[in-house]
Amino acid sequence: MRTVLVTGPGGAGRTTLAAATARAAARTGTRVLLLTADPGDRLGTALGTPLGPAPVEAAPGLHALRLDAADRLRADLLALQERAATALDALGATPLAADELTPLPGAEELALLRALRELAALPDGDPARPGLVVVDLPAAPRALALLSLPGELRRYLARLLPAERQAARALRPLLGRLAGLPLPGEGLYAAAARWNTELAAAQAALTRP
Repeated sequence: MRTVLVTGPGGAGRTTLAAATARAAARTGTRVLLLTADPGDRLGTALGTPLGPAPVEAAPGLHALRLDAADRLRADLLALQERAATALDALGATPLAADELTPLPGAEELALLRALRELAALPDGDPARPGLVVVDLPAAPRALALLSLPGELRRYLARLLPAERQAARALRPLLGRLAGLPLPGEGLYAAAARWNTELAAAQAALTRP
């Protein structure tokens, strides 16, 4: 699977170029998936086909979709809240309802990263795996921040929870009693390992030739 990322200055025509690139590739017989997270659906306007979170056939061999960043973020935050329910109860926190969770800045970029990671994980021969993915990225400054995000977050994790310290996890209860101080729980290290794995997969999807 090949990935083409299209960006540029605001108003430079990057969405039109992404649509044209995808159409040209589809005409050669390549199975193409065209992605955007733009809530305004400018890509759907360029294609002449309204887009939503499910793939739509915009032309023979070309499917396109507009990621619903708000719904994905809402689902993630509710799942996180559920996993942390015990700690939140102990703190006396009031849980958030689904309709209270509004879109946050950067949600569109995170949705694109996740989609690229999930597509890259599809095995060869999977009918859902396209031959080419064309991504209509945000304008250049936001796009560059998006491309560097997985690597930067992995660097932060490595500094905050170094792998060499995780090797002593079995000794934490004893060390905690000896020092009289609370130490990070097993769940924190497990979450950090999961985040690192997912970020590494996103980084690989962005940096492969």
